[in-house]
Amino acid sequence: MKSDLFATEHLAQPATAPGMTLQNPKSIKYAVHGEMYARQGSMIAFRGSLQFERKGQGIGGMLKRAVTGEGLPLMSVTGQGEAWFAHEAANCFIVDVEQGDALTINGRNVLCFDPSLSYEIKTVKGAGMTGGGLFNSLFTGYGKLGVICEGNPIVIPVTAQAPVYVDTDAVVGWSAQLSTSLHRSQSVGSMLRGGSGEAVQLMLQGEGFVIVRPSEATPQKAAAH
Repeated sequence: MKSDLFATEHLAQPATAPGMTLQNPKSIKYAVHGEMYARQGSMIAFRGSLQFERKGQGIGGMLKRAVTGEGLPLMSVTGQGEAWFAHEAANCFIVDVEQGDALTINGRNVLCFDPSLSYEIKTVKGAGMTGGGLFNSLFTGYGKLGVICEGNPIVIPVTAQAPVYVDTDAVVGWSAQLSTSLHRSQSVGSMLRGGSGEAVQLMLQGEGFVIVRPSEATPQKAAAH
C-alpha cells in the first residue's frame, strides 16, 4: 500500500529514551517507565503495558474546581510503554522547567507533565471573581511540562517599566514571580453606553513573561474544560 500518509514524518518511531517528546505539532508522545500525569481524556493511543487511573486533587482542589470551573482533571499513567496525548488538535509545546522556576498555567492549557514536577491550584492574587483567571495551576520543581494552545501563542516580555495587560480568557500562563491585579480600561460612563466589551484585564507587573493565545475562550468551550 502506498500513500503520502505513510511518509516518515507521520510514522511513530520507537522511543530512544524515557520521557516526553513532540510527535508532531498537534500531539506529544511520552515513553513511560514508571509514572507520569496527563489531563483526563487526552490519551489518543498507547502501546505496551500501561494503566490509566483518575488522579484526585484533594478536598481543597475539588472545592476550588466546583466553585470556579477552573482546575485540572488529571489521570496518572503507570507501567512500561508509550502513550500519545492531544486535545482538540491544539498546538503542543514542551516546556523544560528547571530547579527554581515557577510557572503559572491555566488548567485548560495543560496536557501532560513529568512526575518530578509539583502541581498546585493557586489563587491568582488581585483577580477577584472575574473571567477565567481566579485559579490557575502553579508548576514548580524540575521536569517537562506539555502545554497546549489554540492557535500560535504570543510570548510577551514583562518588565518593571512596561507592565502587560491581558484578557483573562486569552491568557495561557506567565512567570509566577510576576504580580497580578485587575485593570479597568473603561470608565463607568463608557460601560453604561456599551463600551468596547474589553472593560477589565489582568495586569502583570515585574520581570518575566506572559503567554497569550490568539483567541478568547467561548462560554461553551470554557465550560467544557
